[in-house]
Amino acid sequence: MMKPYKSGNRVVWKCPKCGYVEDASTAVSLIEKTVIEHKPDEKPVVITKVTENLPKVKVTCPRCGNNEAYFWVQQTRAADEPPTRFYRCTRCGYTWREYE
Repeated sequence: MMKPYKSGNRVVWKCPKCGYVEDASTAVSLIEKTVIEHKPDEKPVVITKVTENLPKVKVTCPRCGNNEAYFWVQQTRAADEPPTRFYRCTRCGYTWREYE
């Protein structure tokens, strides 16, 4: 993937692997990709044992078609974004999530 670099007073595209250089065009928009590395303590917690304390709702299971599931809400993204709703089918135990 070509990356933009400054060469004197101009911007050029340069391949970090082979060193190929090409003049940058102002008509091309730049897209930056960042890989986020997660630490072990940042992994989401998945509940493996459903207790009777979880509420039930009427929602269709995408796997078996059952119309009842347990649900819980968990903040999986930044604090300024809405939480994620998790569902677990009362019949087959399939777990899925729904973003608000």
